[in-house]
Amino acid sequence: MEATSQLRQAVLTWLERARDFPSIPQAITDVALSARPEFEAVINAVAGAAPKSEHRDLYGKVDGDWLPRWSTLLAGSRLGDATRLVAQGATVPVEDVADSFVAFCTAPALAAEDWLLLTGELPAGVRIPLGHYTLQTFTADELRQLGPMPALQGLQPGGLDLDLLVGAPFVHAPNPERAPDRRDTGWFDFAGPRPEALHWRALLPLILWSEELLHVDAVFGVERGRYFDLNPNQVPTTIIYEDRHGIPEEVEVRESGSFHVAAAALPRLQAFCSAVTAKIDAVMDGITSGQSLPRKRARRLERAARHLLQAYQRTYRDDGVWEEEADERLLDYVIVLEALMVSPGDKHEGISERIRTRTAALFPGSVREGVESRVQKAYSARSKYVHGDLLADQKEAELRELRLLVRQVVLRWLILTPCDTQDLAPRLDAAAGCTSCSRAINEPLRAFFRASPPQEDIRA
Repeated sequence: MEATSQLRQAVLTWLERARDFPSIPQAITDVALSARPEFEAVINAVAGAAPKSEHRDLYGKVDGDWLPRWSTLLAGSRLGDATRLVAQGATVPVEDVADSFVAFCTAPALAAEDWLLLTGELPAGVRIPLGHYTLQTFTADELRQLGPMPALQGLQPGGLDLDLLVGAPFVHAPNPERAPDRRDTGWFDFAGPRPEALHWRALLPLILWSEELLHVDAVFGVERGRYFDLNPNQVPTTIIYEDRHGIPEEVEVRESGSFHVAAAALPRLQAFCSAVTAKIDAVMDGITSGQSLPRKRARRLERAARHLLQAYQRTYRDDGVWEEEADERLLDYVIVLEALMVSPGDKHEGISERIRTRTAALFPGSVREGVESRVQKAYSARSKYVHGDLLADQKEAELRELRLLVRQVVLRWLILTPCDTQDLAPRLDAAAGCTSCSRAINEPLRAFFRASPPQEDIRA
């Protein structure tokens, strides 16, 4: 306790002396501040309150000795920012800064987390489990507490306006593969799969819930209380005009897209996500199975989900399709159908017909003909494309229709797919020409939609 008090006092003394520091930018960089003799007292106080044996991530070797890293103490904790503000004459809540710095140095290491900022608008206080992920909305103050020095929020120009993010849907989860580190190095995993593919198990239930488009706007790292790296440039915004006291005023707001959930719909969203996540988990458990079919089924689901999410990410708006992306999206949708509708035992001959009839068998008899026609058209276009032929322009309405159909196929496949060594394909083949077999498909679908209906309240 005494060492902690001494650390707090050392920071307060440092900030008091900062009032006399030169305010020119080159004199108050982190490098320049670390070289000032007054900073040695802060380093010594940190070593006393947060010894290397308990806080290894604060330390680095200097001339063979382990010492607290100045870059971590100034940049990682934002003490350098606070010092610059004081030197430049700004009003800074130094008591809060000192408390935050002590907490930064002495708190135990917390788990590193992956965070995804999504388009959309959700009510305040949402917290919905998605497997080991969580879908959550935050107040501006809750987001402010994620960083290492909340008291500085809003004091510096060019920072992130957290009010933009109130009601924004975040999906987050611990990342055990990324060790916590208080160095201000930034983090973004440029290698490996795209984020929507890497985090598909959290995103798939959400796009199956609603017909509206959902995108990943940003992926970033969080270590609560010490690191929150969402850059302002990663938040898409637009300008709207609000009439205040009869005077129009420009207001910057986040582009939330069309994925909105009303407060009254939250219980249904939670029930749906829970049911779909359980279905996904059950299929993906097949990865560790000793049987070939469950393993292949899990891999096919992952492949289908990744391509569906990739197509979503490429679709900024249903009514505005980039020509360069239209053909690729068509391929993504057909790959989803192939991944789910082809059975491991199928021969190559007649595969397109089986995909068409099995897809139609997932739906009530009254719409099957339309489903077959839509799948046939998509499959024919796909064949032309991969063989180098030119495709007619993909109409926006047709791409949206195909997107919604494929989304329904994924959901219905998940509902019906067994988790043992039984294959769904023979049941769909039988349902194509047998009324009683068709009922065996439709009844489980109706039961699921009654218990856990998606937003548009579809009926099997």
